[in-house]
Amino acid sequence: MIAPRYSLPVIALLLVALIPTVIHNYLGLQAKDDAPVESIPTTLDNFVSKPSSRLAIWGKETFNCHDWMERMYTDEDGHVVRLFVGKSFDHKRLYHHPELALSYGNNMVNEGIQWVQENPKIPVNVLRNNNKPGLAAYVLWYDGQFIENPIQHQIKDTLKLLISPKKPMTLLYVSDNYTNNSQSFNQTNTAQLLMSAIQNFEQIRGKRQAE
Repeated sequence: MIAPRYSLPVIALLLVALIPTVIHNYLGLQAKDDAPVESIPTTLDNFVSKPSSRLAIWGKETFNCHDWMERMYTDEDGHVVRLFVGKSFDHKRLYHHPELALSYGNNMVNEGIQWVQENPKIPVNVLRNNNKPGLAAYVLWYDGQFIENPIQHQIKDTLKLLISPKKPMTLLYVSDNYTNNSQSFNQTNTAQLLMSAIQNFEQIRGKRQAE
């Protein structure tokens, strides 16, 4: 039995705990999605694309994505770069070694973060194939900003996430099977396509928010 003097503090604690339960479990509140990934153009710079052969359910099963697409972009020289863009409310599914699914069968070694562009600087995770030519790179985007350390980000954002509608994280991932390990990332077609996709994604968001 609870002593009467503790009743009010206990009730207050229960009410605080009830807020995230109601928001996420009963109301299921989610932030408005203002930039569908399919809005990214099928032609980017000198690349033209076609859809990949993945089944429509693949993105949901692999990353729990509610919105995703994958295209094969080919430049004027016939070089193919694969672009995957997916959104998920299950952030860990996106940021925890996405190369295991998106570069399956390749021995990808993480080279760490490379910062590209200015204002804002964009943290790009770069990976190289350890056994043969091949490059992969990806960025994570959440709530108007690019995420360098997703684990640290989630820890910092925990309280906010408890009392606000869910917001998706977006993964933009590019890969090829021809870039040599000695070639600088910034000088590759793969880097060019990634930056073009990011720029278009941001433009789409800006237009949707202005409507």
